[in-house]
Amino acid sequence: MEEKNKSNMFHNANYRLFQFAEYHRNNPTKAEALLWEKLKSKQLKGFKFRRQHPIGAFILDFYCHSAKLGVELDGGYHEQKVQREYDVLRSEALQSEEINILRFKNEEVINDIELVLEKIAHYLNKI
Repeated sequence: MEEKNKSNMFHNANYRLFQFAEYHRNNPTKAEALLWEKLKSKQLKGFKFRRQHPIGAFILDFYCHSAKLGVELDGGYHEQKVQREYDVLRSEALQSEEINILRFKNEEVINDIELVLEKIAHYLNKI
């Protein structure tokens, strides 16, 4: 069963998406770099997170496969109406794959990372 879960982890993401994800892993935003320092190596409640993880047609900023949890960090352009509408559709598409999404603004991570980690941990406690 574990093998099936592993093979399904990328939900048919294509090769070009993997290249794009690799670029973003090598060039993180300040908020992504800060949060990754707290999530990597199973530091949060023993859950393994991946960063810039392709799933289907999307790349999640952070993804925990065992919890089916995506964590997205939003910059200022996410305030634009078109981007907000796209984010809602994107979250709905991921939820149809049984992946839940937690969204945080970059400023939340930079200014109060402990609160962000508490919110993620709260979600993980429900599993």
